[in-house]
Amino acid sequence: MTDLATARQILDTLIGFDTTSRNSNLALIAWVEEYLAQHGVASQRVPNAPDEGARKANLFATCGPSVPGGVILSGHTDVVPVDGQDWSSDPWAVREAGGKLFGRGVADMKGFIALALAFVPRFAGGKLPVHLALSYDEEVGCQGAPSMIARMADTIPAPRLAIVGEPSLMGIITGHKGIAVHEVTVRGHAAHSSLVDHGISANAVAVELMHDLLALAEELRARADPANGFVPPQATLTIGVMEGGTASNILAGQARFQFDLRCPPEENADAILAPFKEKCVALDAQLKRKFSDAGVWIEQHASTPPMTPQGSEDAVAFVRALTGENTPPGQVAFAAEGGLFQAGGFPTVICGPGSIEQAHQPDEWIALEQLEKGAAFMQRLAERLG
Repeated sequence: MTDLATARQILDTLIGFDTTSRNSNLALIAWVEEYLAQHGVASQRVPNAPDEGARKANLFATCGPSVPGGVILSGHTDVVPVDGQDWSSDPWAVREAGGKLFGRGVADMKGFIALALAFVPRFAGGKLPVHLALSYDEEVGCQGAPSMIARMADTIPAPRLAIVGEPSLMGIITGHKGIAVHEVTVRGHAAHSSLVDHGISANAVAVELMHDLLALAEELRARADPANGFVPPQATLTIGVMEGGTASNILAGQARFQFDLRCPPEENADAILAPFKEKCVALDAQLKRKFSDAGVWIEQHASTPPMTPQGSEDAVAFVRALTGENTPPGQVAFAAEGGLFQAGGFPTVICGPGSIEQAHQPDEWIALEQLEKGAAFMQRLAERLG
């Protein structure tokens, strides 16, 4: 069986695990552990905290000798939900049609993981190591990777670079935006809607705060540097989840919403949100003066730093020799784990098969031609390290 055929077989298996971020990924991790063990490769789990239910784990493994100068290949095991999407086939079974493979995660980013695993036997025989790094909860703010990256920094010999296999059509990416995810909860005081002075509508307070965020988003658009290389260039602020109230004739007792802020490196998320957080504090005090159980709470769920081109020159040259591409490195608006690896001391680039335009979509797909390019990339990497 060819390496590409092996990768396709592994991809079928990986897609069969429903690793939507709300679910456990432990069945997939156990399968990868067993696969690596069959090829004589030991691996280490880095589980989530016990108070979070111990339902998930990162996994990293060194293929080849434990010496400096190796390469990290990183991918996230979780995928986004298929809820509410109109799929034409089972999202948890790979379907081939028209030169494409369809399934949740084929592009983002189990295709890259399948390719890396298919080449484990070759990597294991190399003179320099490949360090596999599989994370959880990337899709909900890159919450899993930091503990794994810290463990790797403490335990593996210094690698030459890290390659995060996000879908980039096998182009080299040296910059991405950071992300900060927050949830705002408003507790009002329920009352009959005809007695507006007898209560506080949590919905009304939440709408006021969301209006402030939308105004802030427009400010960020207006002050953006159009030459910073990102599309769109500005820090973007979007409200992704909102809910509140129980009936039209009741002043809502509680409301909540979630928003994310995605910043290019020249913007600072804390500074941008400082006035908004100050208003939340002021509103909290104002509501409590009326009803002691009312208030406003803001909680940060995740924070991921941006990735910058600084210090990536050697990594770019190394990866360019594997891809054969000579186009300038790009930058992307989505957040990824590249900034975390970079912050952990590893020179990092993004390079992986498939397109981000297909990620998160119904009937997510990856072109077979992209898997072939990915396999050629892995073959050259094995030869380079061998």
